[in-house]
Amino acid sequence: MLFLLTAMLGSCAPLPADSLSPTTTATDASAPTPTIVWFPASPTPPPQSFPTEISTPEQKPGVGAATLRDDFSQPELWHPGSSNQGSALIAENNLALTVPAGSSILRIREDLVLNDFYAELTARPSLCRDQDEYGLLVRASAVAYYRLSLLCNGTLRLDRVSGNSHQNLLPVTPSGDVPTGVPAEVRIGVWAAGSEMRFFLNDHYQFSMDDGNYLSGTLGVFVRSVADTPVAVAFSNLTIYDVNYSPPAKTPAP
Repeated sequence: MLFLLTAMLGSCAPLPADSLSPTTTATDASAPTPTIVWFPASPTPPPQSFPTEISTPEQKPGVGAATLRDDFSQPELWHPGSSNQGSALIAENNLALTVPAGSSILRIREDLVLNDFYAELTARPSLCRDQDEYGLLVRASAVAYYRLSLLCNGTLRLDRVSGNSHQNLLPVTPSGDVPTGVPAEVRIGVWAAGSEMRFFLNDHYQFSMDDGNYLSGTLGVFVRSVADTPVAVAFSNLTIYDVNYSPPAKTPAP
């Protein structure tokens, strides 16, 4: 009897806590999926300032009408002749200068004094190699001038000559406009106003020089042999134009 009562009381005892849990556990709410931003905002750059483009300054300002055209039909203006140093011959509207190895020759045009001007002439080397040279004499007198030299290795330079002395103003500089082979042709130009000179080959600007030692004079040409071979160059079609130009005032120093 006691055993039966004990069994009945045990059947009425509370169930363990674990047995009260639901048969299915509710799942936790998952975290929200982040939204993908395909084109994220980028910081706005500050406004940029661009420099104002300045046009290339005119390289031959103030050039006016032609004042002289020399077709080398007047030999007396160039003093043709021959000597042991070389020969200067005028024929078929050309002044042909030829020198033997190691020699040089020049000719200066008579009856011509230029201040501000632009001049062009054509040079045609037919014998020339390595450091042999030819070119133009600017603002020349009997004893002094500026000498633009075209070397047959494709370089050029500028010297100021006075008597037997000379000073280099532009060292030897490569130029794609200087012929390196023969026969060849090149158009040489010089613009001069006041103390400034600008040099051109085939109408291409080469360089400028500011030098006030010689402000007027005539024009001339020359050839020089440096190697052990002769040099021959023909010059033609000299044209001179008037130049009316006033350089801009210089900014005063503080």
